[in-house]
Amino acid sequence: MGNLHDGHIALVEHAKQHADHVVVSIFVNRLQFLPNEDFDQYPRTFDDDCKALDKLDVDYVFVPNEKTLYPDQQDFLLTLPSIADTLEGKFRPGFFTGVATIVLKFFNIIQPQVAIFGKKDYQQLYIIQEMVRQLNLPIKIDACEIIRTSDGLALSSRNNYLTQTQRIEASKLYLTLQHTKKEIINGYNNYDALQDKAIDYLQQHGWKVDYFSIQNKNNLYPAKTNDVNLIVLAAAWLGNTRLIDNIEI
Repeated sequence: MGNLHDGHIALVEHAKQHADHVVVSIFVNRLQFLPNEDFDQYPRTFDDDCKALDKLDVDYVFVPNEKTLYPDQQDFLLTLPSIADTLEGKFRPGFFTGVATIVLKFFNIIQPQVAIFGKKDYQQLYIIQEMVRQLNLPIKIDACEIIRTSDGLALSSRNNYLTQTQRIEASKLYLTLQHTKKEIINGYNNYDALQDKAIDYLQQHGWKVDYFSIQNKNNLYPAKTNDVNLIVLAAAWLGNTRLIDNIEI
């Protein structure tokens, strides 16, 4: 959605290593914002974005206007699996319908052979992967690792909203994910207790937690004790800024 940071740049650099031609889309998609969310305030830095992409020698920047993509009211929408109503979908109803709609439009217009997505929005990545698989789209989805600052904060355009004090505090989200991962690796498998402990810790430090959940990485269902591939996903607020992050196990 523009306001490019080093996380986005890493996606582009990865794409250039694996493709002869690279297209970067920039579009702040109204369909994935709730009425009370920051659509109007979302940072738009188009000129700076283009300068950054020019340095990377990107072939095309696709920047459609809203009327091009939505000439009429978007009545045709995908029916998503129930997993889209959990985690992010529980707190942002309709969000993944907006994501799936715009991504499918971009796939139809650009017709890429490979599409690059970051792992920070892991549930989004999973839903896009499933959409491509179940709709038989001839596209490979390539996932890139999360890019972090030196203190562990996952890069995000919304980090710009943090005050100086909040920015220091923000690293605790990743530290809590790391601690939970360590506990699981050491054999502690009371996942409900681990989740509650993490939520209590963050709340004691002034966070408002939407979720802190240990899930099966293969299907994003709540983890069972015999599951092998796990992921811990979190979303929490520092003041008026909502941060999301995850860690794979």
